[in-house]
Amino acid sequence: MKIRFLTLLLVTALLAASSCRSTGPGQPAKTVDQFFRKYEGRSGFNVTDWSAGLTARLLLLKVGSLGGDNSVTQALSAVRSVKVLTFAPTTGSSRALVAEGLNKEVDGLLASERYTPVPVTETGTAVLRYSARQQGDQVQEVVATGNVEGAPESFMLVAISGNFTQEQLQQLIKFLPKVKNEIGR
Repeated sequence: MKIRFLTLLLVTALLAASSCRSTGPGQPAKTVDQFFRKYEGRSGFNVTDWSAGLTARLLLLKVGSLGGDNSVTQALSAVRSVKVLTFAPTTGSSRALVAEGLNKEVDGLLASERYTPVPVTETGTAVLRYSARQQGDQVQEVVATGNVEGAPESFMLVAISGNFTQEQLQQLIKFLPKVKNEIGR
């Protein structure tokens, strides 16, 4: 009886230890906002928070019009805020954090918060994975994960909130890789 109990206790402890390692340091975040707050200010992490006021919306309209596509302009004008978290590892343990911790933690929180993966065919080197949280046909938030341009072992999380249609979501997904290099800076 004691051996079974000790074996069960050991297995439980090992599972708990391995799950902690695979979800990043500390408690895993339960929401995208918590994820940003958890890593903001930590060494190597950079968070940029941008809220779309009137001036910013006018700038987005101008940027969208440069693309010449009215649907891009409409998608950009529906953006309320953009948050970007980047992390470029410099040590072996920080590379392991990206490979085993950050990506798994984000995948877990997106699944638990009922974000839907958005299938996309990407061209070029800018590979991003997209998920969207929606209510009915309206998309409230788009989350993109990938790496910083030119740093394949890095981590990037972009959260775009707004009120988008499905067509506007597709336009954002087409537009985001074009500005990925600028976002990561």
